Amino acid sequence: MASVAELRAAVDAALAQVTEGQAAIQAAREKIGEAQQSLAAALDGSASDAVGAAHASLSQADQQLEECFGATQVAVEQAQTYTAQL
Repeated sequence: MASVAELRAAVDAALAQVTEGQAAIQAAREKIGEAQQSLAAALDGSASDAVGAAHASLSQADQQLEECFGATQVAVEQAQTYTAQL
């Protein structure tokens, strides 16, 4: 079995990867926001159902990314709680 120090180091390494993932999630959310603005500007005044569906899909993607970010936050908190108890 691994020592406490080894376990903490492994958890810290995993948390560093989570942090990288969180940065990627935030970057994706920013790009989606930019895409929504570009789409709105390009298709201003369009009454097409497809335009509304595109906006709705981008909003849904942003919401799901926000939920993913929240899930990673919970995972980090739980991992930190675990290592604090070692």
